[in-house]
Amino acid sequence: MKTVTLDVRGMSCNHCVTSIEGALNKVAGVGQAKVDLAAGQVMVSFDESAVSLDEVKETVEEQGYDVV
Repeated sequence: MKTVTLDVRGMSCNHCVTSIEGALNKVAGVGQAKVDLAAGQVMVSFDESAVSLDEVKETVEEQGYDVV
């Protein structure tokens, strides 16, 4: 498992947390997703043989947030 921390813009409330964590945890190969709302970051642990970092970022962006 690889763990990355993504800087994400646009998160402001618990709905944002639920939306991002829920979407990422449905992706095959993602082991854990944890949003730090105060820091504007998302920590994601994933299996690189099952899902790419680009796919992880795309999943966050599909929820309406910007990965920087």
